[in-house]
Amino acid sequence: MTDNTMTLPPFDEILIREFLLDNPDFFTRYPELLLSMRIPHAERGAVSLVERQQETLRQRVAQLEEEITSLLSMASRNEKIFMFNNALSMDMLKCEDMGELRQVLSTRLKEQFGFSHVRLITVHDIDSELSQIWRKRLESGYYFGRLTNEESKRLFGSEVGSVALSRLSKECGQVIFAIASSDSMHFHPEMDYLLLSQLKQLLDHQLSKM
Repeated sequence: MTDNTMTLPPFDEILIREFLLDNPDFFTRYPELLLSMRIPHAERGAVSLVERQQETLRQRVAQLEEEITSLLSMASRNEKIFMFNNALSMDMLKCEDMGELRQVLSTRLKEQFGFSHVRLITVHDIDSELSQIWRKRLESGYYFGRLTNEESKRLFGSEVGSVALSRLSKECGQVIFAIASSDSMHFHPEMDYLLLSQLKQLLDHQLSKM
């Protein structure tokens, strides 16, 4: 009569795992085991535990290097934005009227980031197209991405690639701070709005006094 019962291993693998975790110096005391143990490898066949551990460490080091590079790049970018905002803020605070403010804002942003358009647009209730953009695109206060051709022409007078829009505070009236790039991928919904939010706060302060 055939016994269909699953054959159990002669040892408890969980206990072995817990033992090794509790005794990390085990293989230090028995180094010969490291050389004799073989582990399957997808490309190289069976390799020793030491080789596999070295490869795992190399992969981890490479991953950490990529993460550090990414963090340094982000920190450098944020530092540049901070320095630019400081300089721009000083120039904007010197502006005495809306026309001068528009000129400073547009010139500096275009020079620094290569934007195609920078505008401050007042929305009037009788302007149905702008009112629809105000309600549809700026319900959350910000919008990043692409517009329809009609929306682009209404805001900027021509078709654009992608945009960053911000609704200024109620004290400024119904005003849209609009930036456009010729690159359709430059502004996208997943990007952060550090630069735009800082400029918005400064514009809220300045326009409420004009």
